[in-house]
Amino acid sequence: MGISQYLKEIGRGREGARALSREQARDLMGQVLDGQCTDLEVGAFCIGMRVKGETPAEMAGFLDAVHERMTRPVAAAPLPVVVLPSYNGARKQPVLTPLLALLLARKGWPVLVHGMATENRRVSTENVFQALGQRAQAATEPIAPGQVHYVPTAALHPGLARLLDARRAIGLRNPAHSLVKLMNPVAGLALVVGSYTHPEYATSMRDTFLLTGQPAMLLRGTEGEPVADARRTPAMELVMNGEAEVVQPAQPGTLTGLPVLPDGIDADSTASYTLAVLMGQVPVPEPIWLQVERVSRACKQLQSAGDTSALGELAA
Repeated sequence: MGISQYLKEIGRGREGARALSREQARDLMGQVLDGQCTDLEVGAFCIGMRVKGETPAEMAGFLDAVHERMTRPVAAAPLPVVVLPSYNGARKQPVLTPLLALLLARKGWPVLVHGMATENRRVSTENVFQALGQRAQAATEPIAPGQVHYVPTAALHPGLARLLDARRAIGLRNPAHSLVKLMNPVAGLALVVGSYTHPEYATSMRDTFLLTGQPAMLLRGTEGEPVADARRTPAMELVMNGEAEVVQPAQPGTLTGLPVLPDGIDADSTASYTLAVLMGQVPVPEPIWLQVERVSRACKQLQSAGDTSALGELAA
């Protein structure tokens, strides 16, 4: 049927546009991912949603379509997988998402980092992993406890990567850039670490996590990455079992000192710094250490509740 009927609803401007139902959003995104739309239709979809903004029900429908189609890695043991979406990269601050992932793996958790570069001028997590000598994994490889897998978005679903890449042509983000920070790419129980840059996205992300039932840790990350700013501890909110609770308050007052950080934001400098922290030569920045502790505690909650019927249904 095409997506023209949906474009008529979402393309009437901020005041005139109407929200789609979850099922309509699922159908629309499914057609986009399956390559059934022309480039013109995809562009209209991106611009229309950019102007209108996404509702939690629409985001839930978009997630439904992605989850139905993507290749989903599995955990090699019955432990929650920590999911770190990495799409923003480094602009002014070093991208320390690989450090967060490796510290969580040291705690014994399986960790999945997924992402791709969406801007040419930023240093990506993939760049840092390459500098650390860690290759990208196939989406079909099981993730064992204490392992970090980096899986490119195209390996999860090529159509999703194409939609993200539309930003290079249009110059604006589209719903896929929010979607990838909300999705659970794992075939099983997972804790998604969701990050935002603007406060209004905290509300929409929280509401979507609550609507879909996806356990998540939500924070204002470093330049949109899912890692706490090494200079100041942000508030961290746990979304689980239909409730949202602040489990780590934001650091108040003015900064009294700065942590040791890499001299540059390039991949080699960031990789060297990451290794120095892991080897104990440089202390873990306190905000990141607190994030590791909060995420670990949340995973233990999920693990202990994993045999209940509610979480069993969620993981299925």
